[in-house]
Amino acid sequence: MARPMNSLYENYRRWRRFQVTKRELENLNTRELRDLGINRGDISRIARDASRL
Repeated sequence: MARPMNSLYENYRRWRRFQVTKRELENLNTRELRDLGINRGDISRIARDASRL
């Protein structure tokens, strides 16, 4: 029973990390994103990749 709960908890943590990262990147203006080498269209992919770490 502990394994499914751990898996559920890990999935939740990854989802939260994705949401926080995505929101933080979306709050940056275009110039700040450009300074980081990020296009606005890449934000979801970058947040998804970051949440898998």
